[in-house]
Amino acid sequence: MAKAIEIENFSYAYPDGTVALDKINLSLEHGRKLALIGPNGAGKSTLLLAMAGFVKGTGRVVVDGLEINRKNLKKIRARLCSCLENPDDQLFMPTLFDDIAFGPLNMGLTPEEVKARVGDALQTVGLTEMVDKAPHHLSAGQKRAAAIATVLSMAPKIITLDEPDGSLDPRNRNNLLKLLASLPQTLIIATCNMNFAAALADRAVLVDKGRIIADGDAKEIMSDSKLMTEHGLEVPGTIR
Repeated sequence: MAKAIEIENFSYAYPDGTVALDKINLSLEHGRKLALIGPNGAGKSTLLLAMAGFVKGTGRVVVDGLEINRKNLKKIRARLCSCLENPDDQLFMPTLFDDIAFGPLNMGLTPEEVKARVGDALQTVGLTEMVDKAPHHLSAGQKRAAAIATVLSMAPKIITLDEPDGSLDPRNRNNLLKLLASLPQTLIIATCNMNFAAALADRAVLVDKGRIIADGDAKEIMSDSKLMTEHGLEVPGTIR
């Protein structure tokens, strides 16, 4: 069975020559919940973009058995979908129904199939009653859930999320944790919030200055106070 993600010796530099990712090697099985942890500017977001084929570098990136290239890109983006750091970037249609239907419509599904996908996605994230609301009228927590629904309607195997708990209060953060924990998809979450990462992930990859510093069991890595302090991170309160 193909791995969810396979990255071999991948490097990427910005146009000004600054190295963002340096010789990344990473393999991830389906069904795992992986936290990409590291300080701001470590390369976590760029690594998510590389997995989705949005940045080109040197090396090899394979998603569910398909190597990222122009020929495979459409298939890959049906298997791996991304939730952006700011949910407003994913919510741009007049109603929530329109936003969630956007992806399935572009996949060529019938109106009946699209309606079913939208209904299932809204039910999963607990926003069924908001179907006709304008997205900009939603709360921060509802917007985050709605952005996840736009991804779920595509029925991907893999979901990446960039700082998904940003701007959420504790109650909405806990609701988001429960939602993400319930999803069967492979999840890859980039976050600076170690408590959030520890509560959700079974595996952690610590990234700093574009390199993978540590990779393994989430609780083992995040309980290593020396390692965490060296890279500007806190030991999560849940595993102290």
